Amino acid sequence: MAGCQPCSRPEDQSPQPSSSGYPLRAVMGEESPGPSAPRVDPHPPPPSCGWKRRREESEEETAPGAEDVWVVERLCGLKMKLKRQRLSSVLPEHHEVFNRLLEDPVVKRFLAWDKNLRVSDKYLLSMVIAYFSRAGLFPWQFQRIHFFVALYLANDMEEDNQAPKQAIFSFLYGKNRSQRSLFHKLRFQFIRSMGWKTRVSREECEEIQAFDPELWVWGRDRTLMP
Repeated sequence: MAGCQPCSRPEDQSPQPSSSGYPLRAVMGEESPGPSAPRVDPHPPPPSCGWKRRREESEEETAPGAEDVWVVERLCGLKMKLKRQRLSSVLPEHHEVFNRLLEDPVVKRFLAWDKNLRVSDKYLLSMVIAYFSRAGLFPWQFQRIHFFVALYLANDMEEDNQAPKQAIFSFLYGKNRSQRSLFHKLRFQFIRSMGWKTRVSREECEEIQAFDPELWVWGRDRTLMP
């Protein structure tokens, strides 16, 4: 019988290089524990479903892109009540852009033409300012067409009836349908520039109106129509 060969001691295997030529630990930023570091279980148990559910609920409470702050609502003795208040992304410059476009002669004629407030009541006009704040454009880049694109989108989001939106086309282009495809192309680009965030809450509309409550367009209230 052949004698048993002495078992060779396995050499320490060095980390396998990654595709970039560096060890995987260096690429991933993993540090090897020192001699005094406690042993870490390489297969930790998965997080409980309750934790995941609480995390998802907390993520759902805050809308993407929204910022919340806590403000003091009431102070009574040593007790203080806090409430969460959303920080609006609408800046004074967006109101200035809107006011500038209100002076445009075509926009003026359109608002005078829409006497029944079918497509331009105060809430739909508030949404125009909200969309301006999300579009990521410089104030000087906003033109007349942006007003009508934003107003069309507001009607698209809030109104079930398609006829009022067609009224915007009728006013701008009459019976000429060749320009509508270009309008829809601009609408798509505008929505994409906003990061597809097209929903505007009633609370945000009221905050926008409260910035300058004396602005004449906030009197365009459907509930006051005869």
